[in-house]
Amino acid sequence: MEKVSLKVAGMTCSHCEEAVKNALLSIDGVASVSIAFHDEHAEIEYDPEKSDKENLIKAIEDQGYGVA
Repeated sequence: MEKVSLKVAGMTCSHCEEAVKNALLSIDGVASVSIAFHDEHAEIEYDPEKSDKENLIKAIEDQGYGVA
């Protein structure tokens, strides 16, 4: 398992947080997601044999948020 921390731009409420979390958890290989919308931070633990950082970023961007 690997962990990655991402800066997620555009989250303003708990609904935003939940949308990003659900999108990430739907990816095969993602084991856990911790998100704090107030500081625009996401920490993701995933299996690098099943997914990669680019897939995680795409899932966030597909929800309408940016990744720094």
